[in-house]
Amino acid sequence: MAKYNGHRNYNAWNVSLWINNDEGMYRKARALCAVHGIRKGADILFDRYLTGCETGDGVPFTRTNVRLAVRGILD
Repeated sequence: MAKYNGHRNYNAWNVSLWINNDEGMYRKARALCAVHGIRKGADILFDRYLTGCETGDGVPFTRTNVRLAVRGILD
């Protein structure tokens, strides 16, 4: 699939947009990643809060897209 706005694809971009622009989700992601590291923090965020959920645009949260979305969250 072609890149989309600098992301792997539309779904990765959309998930990143929602995680990084929803204040509550962003704070939760930052806190989890600060304590557990990026990969484990992303997995906890997905497992506890996002499994089976979709963005407001109907894109499903996936473990891979959540991991991609939080990669630079502590920078």
